[in-house]
Amino acid sequence: MRILGICGSLQKNSGNLALLMSAAANAPAGVEVRLYDGLRDLPHFDPDLDREPAPVAVAELRRQVSASDALLIAMPEYGHSLPGSLKNGIDWLIGSGELESKWVAITSAVPAAERGRLGLRALSDTLGAVRAKLVWSEPIVRGPGLERDVAELLRRLAAALHG
Repeated sequence: MRILGICGSLQKNSGNLALLMSAAANAPAGVEVRLYDGLRDLPHFDPDLDREPAPVAVAELRRQVSASDALLIAMPEYGHSLPGSLKNGIDWLIGSGELESKWVAITSAVPAAERGRLGLRALSDTLGAVRAKLVWSEPIVRGPGLERDVAELLRRLAAALHG
């Protein structure tokens, strides 16, 4: 099973990137978590550019999403919503179909359990445009329980894929 991890933060030392790296390092047998690191390379979404051939960075994003069985998106909450760079990446995928009915887990690495929920709700609404099948939509608190919670997220995602 191939899971594509997408970090919604462009920050080099992001807690969300650390969460994804933990998922990749601790994935159970038979599960591969690969990290996508191209959000910063995507042009601003422009329907006039959304034609064949697609811009190189867009084509690579679409290829990686297509080659994955599921997505794991970890993102910070910005202004009670999702980061603009992540929304831009999703916009490039909406019309082309790679996200259509894809299994997706979304989370946010947070300092306290009550944080991040508004951003995850906004991301969930955005993914609803392509009928993505959400398996997980909860923040994960940074700290001693992070690896346990990431393992549970991966277990639920694998179970959903194996029906």
